[in-house]
Amino acid sequence: MGTIKQGILGGFSGKVGTVIGPSWKGISYMRGRAQNVKNPRTEGQVEQRKFSLTLEFLKPITSYIRTGFKTYANKQTAFNAAMSYIVKNAVSGVYPNYALDYSLALVSRGNLKQPANAVAAMSSGKTTITWSDNSGEGDAQSTDLAMPLAFNINKGEAVFSTASASRADQLAELTFPTDWMGDTVEIYLGFVSADGTSVATSLYLGQNTVI
Repeated sequence: MGTIKQGILGGFSGKVGTVIGPSWKGISYMRGRAQNVKNPRTEGQVEQRKFSLTLEFLKPITSYIRTGFKTYANKQTAFNAAMSYIVKNAVSGVYPNYALDYSLALVSRGNLKQPANAVAAMSSGKTTITWSDNSGEGDAQSTDLAMPLAFNINKGEAVFSTASASRADQLAELTFPTDWMGDTVEIYLGFVSADGTSVATSLYLGQNTVI
């Protein structure tokens, strides 16, 4: 309990609520009480949990990210650019129960025109991704290359290509390892120009079970 020394307008000693009334060389002053250092929800620990969750997603697709986020690798690596985006935009929940919202995650990011009407279908241990050829719209070219990606959330593994079929082909396939049967995968589709200078922001094509 604090003690008022010189009336209601004077200094005080001890603790009052969240403040402490010490004195130094006869001068009274106030300061806030120190936070409990054992509090596990420090800003650093909260951010570390978000980073760890995002890292589990990005590590298996590091080489893909080098292409997917290459246009954002300005004063930072493409990997760090992807990490920053996903931590800020695709991690949801309350500490310590964070979760990655795969539908909000991007595996590529850029200004190249996205494909139209893209969908993914599963069959016989593979996914077949189709889209409509929208070459000529904006900067879309028939020679742009599809970048399909499947992330296995059960195993923390991925299969992908950064130079699959062309935009004009309207179809790309990914074949899964045999031990993925029955696992859940998240499907994405990005595009990159033939000369590698332009990248499209990835499309999330949904969650599927490998059959």
